[in-house]
Amino acid sequence: MVFYFADINQLIVALRLADYRFVLAGMGITLVWLSVRSIVWRILLQEQASFRQIFFTLNEGYLLNNLLPFRLGEFGRAFLLGRKAGIGFWQVLSSILIERSLDMALAVGLLFSTLPFVVGAAWARQAAIGVGGMMILVFSILYLLARYRDWASERFNNLSARWSLLRKLGKTAVPAFLSGLAILTDIRRFLLSVGWMVLNWLIAILQYYMFTLAFFSDARLVWACFGLGVVAMGVAAPSSPGAVGVLELSLVGALALFDLNPSVSLALAITIHLAQYLITSILGAYALARDGESLIGLYQQVRALRKENN
Repeated sequence: MVFYFADINQLIVALRLADYRFVLAGMGITLVWLSVRSIVWRILLQEQASFRQIFFTLNEGYLLNNLLPFRLGEFGRAFLLGRKAGIGFWQVLSSILIERSLDMALAVGLLFSTLPFVVGAAWARQAAIGVGGMMILVFSILYLLARYRDWASERFNNLSARWSLLRKLGKTAVPAFLSGLAILTDIRRFLLSVGWMVLNWLIAILQYYMFTLAFFSDARLVWACFGLGVVAMGVAAPSSPGAVGVLELSLVGALALFDLNPSVSLALAITIHLAQYLITSILGAYALARDGESLIGLYQQVRALRKENN
């Protein structure tokens, strides 16, 4: 779809004439973004793993997301970090769920803050309202589960008493998952994680702005802000490996509202995507090799774990 709206010749010219000094700057900022994101995840995990473990596991997860559809890398990094740090898989997964919810909440906030500067973006307002409402509901449910963990465990035990399969699957998963949500009741630590997440998004805005300057010398900061917000919402849903096509279509569509050339916008989107692929894949592959892992080996271990649970 996105190539249908672009002119291949203009795309090639845009890639050739881009100012790659800004691209390199954007790639450098990506490393800072990954470091701050690791700090956020570590706080959400209540410092139960080291920064080094979390940083490399985060990139292993992104590598898996680059290769597998439906954001399966999120489950992969929960499995990997759980084994490295001795934390339960479900406890790690609950922290990832909170992290992704914070991402969506900030994406909604970014969209709302930039909408006054965008003409013809009624669809973005509707999408932001819908996602914002969903995030409020998700956070409310997660908070109630964390606040009333004993009650939730008791209700689950009563329900699972009727079905042996449910009882078998949830006897360790449910307590671990609820334990991972405990940070929502720790106001100090939760606000700390929100502060670091806001900084993480500010870094992401700067990253997108650098990339945008590489292709549009007169780029405005609002272009990067609005484009990032739309992309974040576009790639949030499970889709193709590495959100290939989804990211490009989201960014080209967002920048079209500023009357920017779709061919040049596509060149920008492809560059951003390739830079992210390159950095996370190199770091993720290094981390897997350092841990003595391989993609096939991980698959076999997950299958073995599944058989044990059955």
